[in-house]
Amino acid sequence: MSAISGNLLAGQAAIVTGAAQGIGLAIARALLDHGAHVVLGDIDLERTREAATGLNAPERTLAVACNVMRLEDHEAAVAACREWFGRIDVLVNNAGVTRDGYIAKMSEDDFDMVLGVSLKGAWLGTKAVSPIFREQQRGVIVNVSSLSGKQGNPGQTNYSAAKAGLIGLTKASAKELGPSGARVNAVMPGLIRSAMTLSMKPEIFAAKVAEVPMKRAGEPSEVAGAVVFLASPLASYVNGAVIEVTGGRGM
Repeated sequence: MSAISGNLLAGQAAIVTGAAQGIGLAIARALLDHGAHVVLGDIDLERTREAATGLNAPERTLAVACNVMRLEDHEAAVAACREWFGRIDVLVNNAGVTRDGYIAKMSEDDFDMVLGVSLKGAWLGTKAVSPIFREQQRGVIVNVSSLSGKQGNPGQTNYSAAKAGLIGLTKASAKELGPSGARVNAVMPGLIRSAMTLSMKPEIFAAKVAEVPMKRAGEPSEVAGAVVFLASPLASYVNGAVIEVTGGRGM
């Protein structure tokens, strides 16, 4: 369960990409806890179905296969959301991958893959929902960036570039869609407990925790809480913003 439940999003319908695990799954759970219907999209359909089943809300969840680098997959997810739940209100562009390596050793394919999933994928999702949001004069997009996009990490030129690019995408999209009543914002997680971070060597993880003023790593549910806020009426005048969920790291 998310840390706080309620009805901030009662009756609304959301799509979350990269929702089969980690932060994406936590976001899907938090949206459900606040009353939303949720389409979970991920490239592995079987794993996504298992994730949706684990949320124990069969009437309010739907699993779809979504390769975020394909516009037709985004359009299919949007169509499924409208068919099953009768509407589309929120898109969370969360999908991302890492292919770490120093510049001299990083392949072009690894650079393109990370930019394609994290940045182009979010742009394609935005492209798929923007005509609908304009027509209905409402809608929310939340992009999941990273502190790496603000600070940069050695060995992650691809990932840092993609996550920095999401900030530019967020602000430009917010200016484009704002006049229609739609909002576009981003969250910027820092050190969050996940399969990726917990696979670090213990001494490296401890060194990163030491950089956090709160002296602990964050939980996926804490990122999800910021997404719920941005998606909800509480953030009705928040547009083009980036909320850092970092425990103060990176100030």
